[in-house]
Amino acid sequence: MKQHKPTESELEILGILWDRGASTVREVHEKLSETKDAGYTTTLKLMQIMYEKGLLSRDASSKTHIYTAAISQEETQQQLLNKMIDTVFGGSATQLVMQALGHHKSSSAELDQIRDYLSKIEQQKK
Repeated sequence: MKQHKPTESELEILGILWDRGASTVREVHEKLSETKDAGYTTTLKLMQIMYEKGLLSRDASSKTHIYTAAISQEETQQQLLNKMIDTVFGGSATQLVMQALGHHKSSSAELDQIRDYLSKIEQQKK
Protein backbone atom coordinates (compact mmCIF):
# COMPACT_ATOMS: atom_id res chain seq x y z
CA MET A 1 0.00 0.00 0.00
CA LYS A 2 1.33 3.43 -0.97
CA GLN A 3 1.96 5.59 2.06
CA HIS A 4 0.60 9.12 1.82
CA LYS A 5 2.90 11.97 2.76
CA PRO A 6 1.32 13.96 5.59
CA THR A 7 0.43 17.62 5.04
CA GLU A 8 1.61 20.30 7.48
CA SER A 9 -1.68 20.14 9.43
CA GLU A 10 -1.55 16.34 9.48
CA LEU A 11 2.03 16.50 10.79
CA GLU A 12 0.85 18.69 13.66
CA ILE A 13 -1.73 16.06 14.62
CA LEU A 14 0.78 13.23 14.21
CA GLY A 15 3.22 15.14 16.43
CA ILE A 16 0.61 15.34 19.17
CA LEU A 17 -0.16 11.61 18.90
CA TRP A 18 3.54 10.66 18.81
CA ASP A 19 4.03 12.73 21.95
CA ARG A 20 0.85 11.81 23.88
CA GLY A 21 0.09 8.37 22.55
CA ALA A 22 -3.50 7.18 22.03
CA SER A 23 -5.89 10.13 22.26
CA THR A 24 -9.45 11.20 21.54
CA VAL A 25 -10.25 13.89 18.98
CA ARG A 26 -11.07 16.26 21.86
CA GLU A 27 -7.66 15.69 23.49
CA VAL A 28 -5.88 16.29 20.18
CA HIS A 29 -8.01 19.35 19.51
CA GLU A 30 -7.29 20.83 22.96
CA LYS A 31 -3.54 20.44 22.42
CA LEU A 32 -3.80 21.83 18.88
CA SER A 33 -5.80 24.82 20.15
CA GLU A 34 -2.84 25.92 22.28
CA THR A 35 -0.99 27.02 19.14
CA LYS A 36 -3.60 27.13 16.39
CA ASP A 37 -7.07 28.55 15.87
CA ALA A 38 -8.97 25.56 14.51
CA GLY A 39 -12.53 24.44 15.15
CA TYR A 40 -13.28 21.08 16.73
CA THR A 41 -15.15 19.89 13.63
CA THR A 42 -12.12 20.75 11.47
CA THR A 43 -9.88 18.64 13.72
CA LEU A 44 -12.43 15.80 13.67
CA LYS A 45 -12.72 15.86 9.87
CA LEU A 46 -8.95 16.01 9.40
CA MET A 47 -8.44 13.04 11.72
CA GLN A 48 -11.14 11.07 9.86
CA ILE A 49 -9.36 11.81 6.56
CA MET A 50 -6.04 10.78 8.11
CA TYR A 51 -7.64 7.51 9.22
CA GLU A 52 -8.89 6.89 5.67
CA LYS A 53 -5.39 7.64 4.30
CA GLY A 54 -3.85 5.13 6.71
CA LEU A 55 -1.97 7.77 8.73
CA LEU A 56 -3.99 7.03 11.89
CA SER A 57 -5.42 3.93 13.52
CA ARG A 58 -8.75 4.11 15.31
CA ASP A 59 -10.19 2.06 18.14
CA ALA A 60 -13.96 2.31 17.83
CA SER A 61 -14.75 -0.27 20.53
CA SER A 62 -16.05 2.38 22.93
CA LYS A 63 -18.39 5.33 22.44
CA THR A 64 -15.43 7.70 22.10
CA HIS A 65 -13.04 6.78 19.32
CA ILE A 66 -9.38 6.58 20.30
CA TYR A 67 -6.79 7.46 17.64
CA THR A 68 -3.13 6.53 17.40
CA ALA A 69 -0.49 7.32 14.79
CA ALA A 70 -0.32 4.48 12.26
CA ILE A 71 3.06 5.60 10.93
CA SER A 72 6.27 5.90 12.93
CA GLN A 73 7.84 9.23 13.76
CA GLU A 74 11.30 8.03 12.69
CA GLU A 75 10.15 6.71 9.32
CA THR A 76 8.17 9.88 8.61
CA GLN A 77 11.08 12.12 9.58
CA GLN A 78 13.41 10.12 7.32
CA GLN A 79 11.03 10.31 4.34
CA LEU A 80 10.49 14.05 4.74
CA LEU A 81 14.19 14.68 5.26
CA ASN A 82 15.13 12.64 2.16
CA LYS A 83 12.57 14.58 0.12
CA MET A 84 13.95 17.89 1.40
CA ILE A 85 17.55 16.87 0.68
CA ASP A 86 16.60 15.87 -2.86
CA THR A 87 14.44 18.88 -3.69
CA VAL A 88 15.95 21.75 -1.71
CA PHE A 89 19.61 20.76 -1.40
CA GLY A 90 20.18 19.03 -4.75
CA GLY A 91 20.67 15.64 -3.10
CA SER A 92 23.48 16.90 -0.85
CA ALA A 93 23.11 15.98 2.82
CA THR A 94 26.31 17.99 3.40
CA GLN A 95 24.58 21.17 2.17
CA LEU A 96 21.66 20.50 4.51
CA VAL A 97 23.95 20.04 7.51
CA MET A 98 26.07 23.09 6.68
CA GLN A 99 22.94 25.23 6.27
CA ALA A 100 21.47 23.95 9.54
CA LEU A 101 24.67 24.48 11.53
CA GLY A 102 25.33 27.86 9.94
CA HIS A 103 21.92 29.30 10.80
CA HIS A 104 21.03 27.51 14.01
CA LYS A 105 22.62 28.33 17.35
CA SER A 106 23.78 24.93 18.58
CA SER A 107 24.61 24.40 22.24
CA SER A 108 27.92 22.88 23.32
CA ALA A 109 26.06 19.68 24.21
CA GLU A 110 24.50 19.51 20.72
CA LEU A 111 27.89 20.07 19.08
CA ASP A 112 29.38 17.30 21.26
CA GLN A 113 26.58 14.96 20.11
CA ILE A 114 27.32 15.85 16.49
CA ARG A 115 31.06 15.19 16.99
CA ASP A 116 30.30 11.83 18.65
CA TYR A 117 27.99 10.89 15.79
CA LEU A 118 30.60 11.81 13.18
CA SER A 119 33.22 9.77 15.05
CA LYS A 120 30.92 6.74 15.05
CA ILE A 121 30.33 7.10 11.29
CA GLU A 122 34.10 7.31 10.68
CA GLN A 123 34.71 4.20 12.83
CA GLN A 124 32.08 2.25 10.90
CA LYS A 125 33.77 3.08 7.58
CA LYS A 126 37.16 1.72 8.74
